[in-house]
Amino acid sequence: MTITFFAPPQSASDTFGDDLRQQGYAVLGAAQVAALADVDLAVLDAWRASWNDLPADGYLRDGGRYRRRRHSSFILAEAAVQQVPHRAHWQPLEYNALHGGMQRHFEPMAPALVAQADWRKLLLWLASVCSELRGAQTWYAEAHQFRIDTTDGIGRPTPEGAHRDGVDLVAVFLVQRHAIKGGESRVFAADGPDGQRFTLSEPWSLLLLDDLRVIHESTPIQPEDGLGFRDTLVLTLRAGAFQDEPELTPAHA
Repeated sequence: MTITFFAPPQSASDTFGDDLRQQGYAVLGAAQVAALADVDLAVLDAWRASWNDLPADGYLRDGGRYRRRRHSSFILAEAAVQQVPHRAHWQPLEYNALHGGMQRHFEPMAPALVAQADWRKLLLWLASVCSELRGAQTWYAEAHQFRIDTTDGIGRPTPEGAHRDGVDLVAVFLVQRHAIKGGESRVFAADGPDGQRFTLSEPWSLLLLDDLRVIHESTPIQPEDGLGFRDTLVLTLRAGAFQDEPELTPAHA
């Protein structure tokens, strides 16, 4: 059976910001990412090896073994990148009905990767994109390295289903696909019926999402031949503060 991929609706480099504002999402190819962020694609490609060293996600409530990940947090302000002390990843139930409401502690990203100049350039470029969208300010960024594999026969990139993340900007980089079918990206207007479906296949191509405007998901993956996997780098940027568990007041302590 032939599997049909819907090609990504790629934006032009000089108008992707307009697309992001008008439709709530934009897609860029790898060469565009490299030029806009002033990074070297060869350097980004060398990062791929670090996805081979991701610990298993022990928090999957569906009992799955298909997800591996690392997580680190950064503050982006005035052209500076500050990595903050390692912290838990937390989301409210309203944004993640499956895994929200609990502190999830993942291993941090490798120091050798986040110390690189191109890593900082990538974050600061995304901060500039977010500032164009919302106005210049400090951005609180969380970075997630994901590997979804077919250990269980099927892997679910978004087991929580179509969702928002409770942030301002979501950036999904496709790092690599190996021996899989599926993994289609789906983007829907948060307040209407409009939607798009397409498959990111080019390493370091990018899907940008205005989290206030759209909801998104990625469809499950299945193996084509042996063990397959899909690697992504997901970065979220949020104004004001990191998304943390609210402190209990004395009346509720």
